[in-house]
Amino acid sequence: MDDVAIGDDFVLWVGGPNAGVVAYGHFTGIAQYGQPDVEYWAEDPGPRHFVPLAVDNWLDLRVPKARLAADPRMAAASILRQPFAGNPHRLTEEQWQAIRDAIKALEGEDPGWGLNPGDEIRRIDLHARYGGSSQDGIAPSGTTDNILIFTAASSGHQHGYYDTWNEDGTFHYTGAGQTGDQRMIRGNKAILEHREAGKRLRLFDGARGTVRYLGEWTLDSDQPFSEDEAPATGGGDLRKVIRFHLVPVKATISTPEVEIGQDYVAPDETVVPAPTTPSAPDPDLMGRNLSTHRRLQNALAEEAQKRGLTALSPDVSDPDFDLAWRGSEGRVTVCEVKSLTPANEARQLRAGLGQVLDYQDQLNDRAPAVSAVLWVEREPTEGRWIDLCRRVGVILAWPGREESVFAGAQS
Repeated sequence: MDDVAIGDDFVLWVGGPNAGVVAYGHFTGIAQYGQPDVEYWAEDPGPRHFVPLAVDNWLDLRVPKARLAADPRMAAASILRQPFAGNPHRLTEEQWQAIRDAIKALEGEDPGWGLNPGDEIRRIDLHARYGGSSQDGIAPSGTTDNILIFTAASSGHQHGYYDTWNEDGTFHYTGAGQTGDQRMIRGNKAILEHREAGKRLRLFDGARGTVRYLGEWTLDSDQPFSEDEAPATGGGDLRKVIRFHLVPVKATISTPEVEIGQDYVAPDETVVPAPTTPSAPDPDLMGRNLSTHRRLQNALAEEAQKRGLTALSPDVSDPDFDLAWRGSEGRVTVCEVKSLTPANEARQLRAGLGQVLDYQDQLNDRAPAVSAVLWVEREPTEGRWIDLCRRVGVILAWPGREESVFAGAQS
């Protein structure tokens, strides 16, 4: 430890099955005896020999041992040849450069990846280029640092795979396993441990033929997955399924040729919602409001279709709007629907206005023009909401004011 000097760089190494580099930083002092900074300890260690340091960055993706072992510059590194030898392990300048190069590759754009969000590719060509099984919905690659995952509502629902795009832009992806309770093995385990293995999650829309790249994703660090119930392949009893909580890393779909939405799917107005919890995020997802919300949404979609417009539900590459419609020359209107009660009116209007503006902003590059509508159950008690929405370019309307919503939108 006498060789450690203030300002020297270091990397942190974690051992085990997914061994590798997890962080880097620099020393802020010389080796000494006393009370170390407890920031990096689970429990107060008490007086001991230590070197003060600062972690500059905890890596989102671990630099795996296998990647470093494959680099000839690391051939003589003691951390690879004698990992249980004395700590710290000293590195030559050549070895330092190998680690810096590996970190740079993981922190930036992967130079070996050639697809942008929105690009389409035949699945057979995708696997020829990046590896992984062409038969599985979760395809870890043995030849590249990627895990290819595929979502397709048309084929997934028959196996109990109900993937969902959420209002906050996250995506819930159903794990692998068509019968019986799903377990955290094989492809599911690969997704769960993708950071530790230094693997990037690449999401694709479609299961066969030509698929569309939806960008790079990662697991929610606070809640990487949850468990739900779904029917097995072909129906039958409910079984336990894993729902991975994915958040976007580089997943913005901005290619104008990627159309917004899919044919409208009317939600069931008679559904009985699950019991509410104190943390439920949206009043429209619980109790009386859920059926009211769906009734309003379906009625507006039907009115759009009567007027010759194409009613749309969000596709996997879209934000989770309630409803949209496409009119002449490809112009799109995106709509957020809100139920209103005297107790929640202001909160619902605030939430709805923010949501529809966010959807409009995300879709602006994908259509010649995108309009925004906030459709509510009844006229708001305070007229100021109408003026507020007008000032930010949003149409606020309710049943009986359909003309204000569809004026100029018919094809």
